[in-house]
Amino acid sequence: MAKLLVKLQRYFRRKPVRFFTLLALYLAAGSLVFLHSGFSGEPTVTGSQREPRAAKGPGLPYLGVMRLSRGFKALATMPEGGRRHRAWFKSSSKEPVQRSKGGDYSGSRSRAIRGRSAREKEEDRARYIGCYMDDTRQRTLRGVSFFDYKKMTVFRCQDNCAERGYLYAGLEFGAECYCGHKIQALNASESECNMVCKGERSNTCGGVNRLSIYRLELAQESARRYGSAIFRGCFRRPDNMSLALPVSQAMLNMSVDKCVDFCTEKEYPLSALAGTSCHCGFPTTLFTLHEREDEQLCAQKCAAEEFESCGTSEYLLVYQTQVQDNRCMDRRFLPTRAKQLVALASFPGAGNTWARHLIELATGFYTGSYYFDGSLYNKGFKGERDHWRSGRTICIKTHESGQKEIESFDAAILLIRNPYKALMAEFNRKYGGHIGFAAHAHWKGKEWPEFVANYAPWWATHTLDWLRYGKKVLVVHFEDLKQDLFGQLQRMVGLLGIAACEDRLLCVEGQKDGNFKRSGLRKLEYDPYTPEMRKVISGYIKTVDAALKLRNLSGVPEDYYPR
Repeated sequence: MAKLLVKLQRYFRRKPVRFFTLLALYLAAGSLVFLHSGFSGEPTVTGSQREPRAAKGPGLPYLGVMRLSRGFKALATMPEGGRRHRAWFKSSSKEPVQRSKGGDYSGSRSRAIRGRSAREKEEDRARYIGCYMDDTRQRTLRGVSFFDYKKMTVFRCQDNCAERGYLYAGLEFGAECYCGHKIQALNASESECNMVCKGERSNTCGGVNRLSIYRLELAQESARRYGSAIFRGCFRRPDNMSLALPVSQAMLNMSVDKCVDFCTEKEYPLSALAGTSCHCGFPTTLFTLHEREDEQLCAQKCAAEEFESCGTSEYLLVYQTQVQDNRCMDRRFLPTRAKQLVALASFPGAGNTWARHLIELATGFYTGSYYFDGSLYNKGFKGERDHWRSGRTICIKTHESGQKEIESFDAAILLIRNPYKALMAEFNRKYGGHIGFAAHAHWKGKEWPEFVANYAPWWATHTLDWLRYGKKVLVVHFEDLKQDLFGQLQRMVGLLGIAACEDRLLCVEGQKDGNFKRSGLRKLEYDPYTPEMRKVISGYIKTVDAALKLRNLSGVPEDYYPR
């Protein structure tokens, strides 16, 4: 044995390269074994860490029991069924699923019925409005189009049209997608839109010269465009036109493009079409854009555009140009140290960063943070670098929910969001960044059910803790902020002790999205929540709703409960 070791020693002394190569291979093999052992099993939670009552949902007490620290010491457990992943449109019984795998379909009529029932559940993306005629000489939807004869799906068509700012998305021949602002055709029979989508067997994608058309519900709210301009709506002519919209131009060959280009050139953020006149200006108290009228009142055809409306002398069609309204863009630190520390508290994924953007625009002062996020600092949130107790920022972002942390603040704006949306938003942030999206592998893997099990109870305890320990708490629902931005911002600014300037708040409405807003359409083609998850989350919603009402506050919005 000794002779063998001596021979090996002499061999490697003569050839050191081979020795170091073998050593590196040995270390690499050991590292792989270590990594495999670290990832082969699921993380476990000891019995002392579990909170059995937190998993039941409806059986939760209203206050004081679901206490989670920042490190999630008490993790709620999801039922085993919660780990199943299945698209919402698939049957829960085994027999129909097996038939679909075998390709056994009961005819075009049954496919159309199945497609309609699936379409009725597209509540987060779009609303199905019917089957329409189409032909190659006079297209029903006259925007962009694209084709995929292997992988076309309803969601893919909707998503592409929404990203381009169109109001309608239509599918034809099971593989063709058309986008448009207006429908230029007559209805057809539902049974004629019976072709199965090439990329999914559960939905129908139109028929032969027939379009299955969807209205993109979020397009008008956040992304309905005409070229680079954002559509704002139809409004009654203001009383003092020359003051409300100071620049105007008569255009006999009026079109949306011409008016928008004219106002862009004059560096105004609003372009208003009034028949043969184009007007430009800013949103002000004379023209707030708050009292929207029926679009039919503005439905006068443009002289130079066959398929678009150009408004009338009494009702203006308004578009927002790409010109930035600089009246609310200046921001700075507080000139003197703040007398009180105000928290902007929310559960992760509830829109805290968006609310900070709005507050900074509305007040002109930077917001701070309990944490430090370099990406936010680089995007213009300069208060990120300051210590949260510096007193130089107007309010402090925090996701904390313990008594000690909450009592460190003198007042708080508590932002609450629908837990189904908040959990998905935070999951996207965690695995895709501030404005990115988690990969489908994360949604379908074990990450999503574990995330829901850990974070869903925290959504409830976060609100309960702030209601219990907060000294002066203003509750703002994320959904109300989206619907009534002007009114809710007035409330928030009032708590911060700043006199709200109406023109500045109107400016904020036009710049509301900022750089940290995801596309409104959900990037999933299925519902990631299992029935077991929904049962648990529904219990948390009821708990929070009751806690709000006990303090004479309005409960949670109705859309927190799934339809």
